Amino acid sequence: MQQAKATIKHVSPFQQGNLNLPVRDLEAALPFYETVLGFQLVSRSDAPYRSAVLTRDSVQIGLAENGGDPEQDGCFFEVDRVTTAFDELKTNGLAKEKADFAVQQHGDVRWKVFFIIAPDGLCYCYGERQ
Repeated sequence: MQQAKATIKHVSPFQQGNLNLPVRDLEAALPFYETVLGFQLVSRSDAPYRSAVLTRDSVQIGLAENGGDPEQDGCFFEVDRVTTAFDELKTNGLAKEKADFAVQQHGDVRWKVFFIIAPDGLCYCYGERQ
């Protein structure tokens, strides 16, 4: 039986951009994004620094050895089913026992959300409109 998958509908960066997320070691970071988060590698570059673009559903993110601090950055992923998203990540190897879902208000929209920290230190929030 195939596992249910959530669809990422939109990505919003916490800092400057979702295509320039800082990582210290690109090679060490990539397996988590491909295996656990379900992204696929689209392209790689060595200039002006080592970087990679990854895609999932209709969104793209980029990881870059750009000297930035991963612990100060990340993205918000709007998903169609936040509970399914967490279950999928757990099945894929996410080392987090409970989602610790919360409801947050941003403007006039209520979101059911959970947070994860990637091994590289980047923070990701998954959320579904309520």
